[in-house]
Amino acid sequence: MASTVAEIPSPAVTAGPRPSIPPESKVQSALAAVEVRNLNVSYGTHHAVHDISMDIPAKKVTAFIGPSGCGKSTILRCFNRLNDLVPNCRVEGSVKIHGEPIYGSRLDVITLRKRTGMVFQKANPFPKSIYENVVYSLRIDGVNRRSSLDQVVEESLISAGLWDEVKDRLHASALALSGGQQQRLCIARAIAGKPEVLLMDEPCSALDPIGTNKIEQLMDGLSHKVSIVIVTHNMHQAARVADMTAFFYMGRLIEYGDTDRIFQNPENKQTEDYVTGRFG
Repeated sequence: MASTVAEIPSPAVTAGPRPSIPPESKVQSALAAVEVRNLNVSYGTHHAVHDISMDIPAKKVTAFIGPSGCGKSTILRCFNRLNDLVPNCRVEGSVKIHGEPIYGSRLDVITLRKRTGMVFQKANPFPKSIYENVVYSLRIDGVNRRSSLDQVVEESLISAGLWDEVKDRLHASALALSGGQQQRLCIARAIAGKPEVLLMDEPCSALDPIGTNKIEQLMDGLSHKVSIVIVTHNMHQAARVADMTAFFYMGRLIEYGDTDRIFQNPENKQTEDYVTGRFG
């Protein structure tokens, strides 16, 4: 059975008080990149995500943290509707990107996915040249002028911190790059189409410390141009790169706010236990 989506009120959730939306998000909701209200996700009879409401600020880095299976990646995939591809998945509630609802029959999902670039846990370059990986989305859109493509390739690879390493071998296979270089190439490919939001699902989990550091520096530079949402299990990484941090547990949003406050002065005992390593 195909997945279904609905802009309808979510079922009641009775386990504990609902976390409040941070005051800064209420004040600046007009500037939010992503607005989430009463989001529920179910896989068949399994209720995976419970009544999530939050505003994700524009041109900032927002980190999703929490133990495995807590719903982080599921929520992230609601933002580009990848959950539509999961059998028996049902999404209820509201998600807006820059004020536009993304669930509903009138929305073109292909256009949505161009607006929301995605970088996965494992680098997945296409079996093409470095150049053709970067311009892939432009080719799909019918852009074939060489000067335009060349400009996008250079700009995207510079933004991804990869230009100096590959500028002399743009037509070599992307599969010949190292793991860290491949992940940066995937980021260049994601930003070549100028997305409004960049979604990153544990992008450093397979990288060594040097590769991880380069990706983190890259996120810092990109956040001035694009809103970034990253799922990570690395508490140090979240503390280093994120402006805002959301802690999830068992499909519920436990606490969300400024990263410094979440790590230094959390309001919830569960949050404190998790970020200090005493969880469980």
